[in-house]
Amino acid sequence: MGSSAIQSHRIRLLTGGQAYFDALVQAIDASYREVLLETYILHVEGAVVAVVDALLRAARRGVVVRLVVDGAGTPTLPDHWVQAMALAGVQWHRFLPLQGLQVMVPRRWRRLHRKLCVIDGRLLFCGGINLLDDHIDLNHGPQEVARLDFAVCVSGEMVGQAQRLMAGFWARLLAQHQFEERQYRAAGASLVSSSAKQWPTHIDVSDWSDGTAVEVAKAGLILRDNVRNRLRIERAYRRAITQARSEILIANAYFLPGRALRQALVQAARRGVRVRLVLQGRYEYFLQYHATRAVYGKLLLAGIEIWEYQAGFLHAKVAVVDGHWSTVGSSNLDPLSLLLAREANVVVDDAQFAATLRSQLLARVHGHTRQLDPAVFARRPLKQRFFDALAYAVARLSVFLLGKRY
Repeated sequence: MGSSAIQSHRIRLLTGGQAYFDALVQAIDASYREVLLETYILHVEGAVVAVVDALLRAARRGVVVRLVVDGAGTPTLPDHWVQAMALAGVQWHRFLPLQGLQVMVPRRWRRLHRKLCVIDGRLLFCGGINLLDDHIDLNHGPQEVARLDFAVCVSGEMVGQAQRLMAGFWARLLAQHQFEERQYRAAGASLVSSSAKQWPTHIDVSDWSDGTAVEVAKAGLILRDNVRNRLRIERAYRRAITQARSEILIANAYFLPGRALRQALVQAARRGVRVRLVLQGRYEYFLQYHATRAVYGKLLLAGIEIWEYQAGFLHAKVAVVDGHWSTVGSSNLDPLSLLLAREANVVVDDAQFAATLRSQLLARVHGHTRQLDPAVFARRPLKQRFFDALAYAVARLSVFLLGKRY
């Protein structure tokens, strides 16, 4: 686990958006001091209405509610929700909105992609789940099958680290004078305080009796940003893969790892480790769909199993290695997550939690994946090969424009 390991936590696995939203609403309704929430997408329809209503209720009873959404993932919010948050006293900010030709400026590609929530300094939610209903896709419309994703709810020392991180981020946003004028006037000087203390709470974690909560001795919050934590998540993955002896199971929505990470997977397979990748099987975006397939060939030839999820959209970013190391978070294994975005993953070194995550993942994908055959994949149509190569070239060009090596 390295220096990121922190002792004594209770961790509950949340599978799917509905379980996450239900737990989030319960925790927000029990809050009495502070709710800090960050998300890439906020889309207030369906199941997410209950979450926003809980934020409004908390703010009305005097809880400090601070919400940060990403300016690309959440370009606009309906006026009636903006007005409702202003009237209730919810303090919110849109991080780095993209306007006009700003989309062509590489430094504007930095995104807030992490999904974090801290309640009263006592509970931390972290994972890959946006505030977006499981059955709504913003590009493809209503979905019959719920989006496949995971999050965790954590109590313990890790929560204080997340609280200080989020309070500091909020303070920097204030210092940069980026708040929308209406929210800035409403917030006033009271927002200057970072409120980084630990506060007691009446939230009872002992009622997590559904079998998904475990006590763990080693767990840590690993961050990725563009200052001091540029490579921490990638290095955590590479360390676990390099040390693997029996099994690597990775489920990742957008999979285009750099050469070092791909080579670590290949070397693990060659030394006899069973490497299984559960990846997006449905077409979502041209670039991600085709660029990912450009790297499949060498992985398949090395004996790595690639299973494409077919039932619905895969949005998970989880892994289990050797039955004890596991991670749940927001970071994909692609250039956007590993080079540009603010990301957050919880890493756990515990056999019981790893077994829970592994069984939940395999149960959800069982019967809904298609394993790629290396020989069949090598004979895919020329048109698809061209699109794969084109998308991969565009991805590499984007990395070059950023001045990065990948």
